[in-house]
Amino acid sequence: MNTTSDPSPHRSLLVDLNIGAAAANNILGLPLNVYVMWLILAATRETLASDFFSLNLAMSEIVFALLCICFYVYVQFDYFGLKFLIFALGLLFTARPLFLCCICVEYYAAVVRPMLYLRLKPLRYKVACCCVVWVNALVFCIYSLCTFANTLYLYGFFIQNCIFFSVILFCCCSVLRALKRPGPGEKDREKKKSNAMKARAFKIILLILISLAVNFFLYMAVIPLQCCMMSDEFAIVFTISTSLALVTGFLQPLLYLHKAGKLFCFREL
Repeated sequence: MNTTSDPSPHRSLLVDLNIGAAAANNILGLPLNVYVMWLILAATRETLASDFFSLNLAMSEIVFALLCICFYVYVQFDYFGLKFLIFALGLLFTARPLFLCCICVEYYAAVVRPMLYLRLKPLRYKVACCCVVWVNALVFCIYSLCTFANTLYLYGFFIQNCIFFSVILFCCCSVLRALKRPGPGEKDREKKKSNAMKARAFKIILLILISLAVNFFLYMAVIPLQCCMMSDEFAIVFTISTSLALVTGFLQPLLYLHKAGKLFCFREL
């Protein structure tokens, strides 16, 4: 192997780290997301309507995993392997936070704005919203191909995900605050049942916030450091942070399975 053709001494390390993270994501996340997709599609129309955003999130994770498989196949060919990876990262950094944003906004509407939730409950509105998300994800995947290794690439995703993260944080905090308030005029039995449901929803929202922190906060916090770090050092730190975000594709299907009561070991939560 001619090492003089390698422009960076850390290049092989970064490629190996990406391959390892993508492989771990496929091993852990792909079967769970396929199972979640099967559960939703095999359920009733009401379940499909209520979990439509979760279905699309699982689909985006499956597409991302398949793109990573293409990355494995073409990793020996620098050009094709890099293009598959860049396109996949564009999907990771856009579709995942956008669908999580839709899920959290739906939680917010259901708990804090129930009249708005009932108005937007029909499936046609969710289909239209998901079409917008998929088009936006495709645009940002193309944006990734055009601006990769450019300052615009990092700061474009930084600004985008700051907006998504702010919306998600606002929705989750509003839901948590609303769940802590007691319901008016509840009897003792109804109050106990309501408190149990609120406690379960409270835990799910907290788990969503924790997974979001792991998914996005790390690489969002790293991007501003680009101006005060050497390029090779920044590449290593950024790759580590994005690899952690990449490998957490199994968290959301686990949350869905927990909510659906399919994780027997956590049914008591």
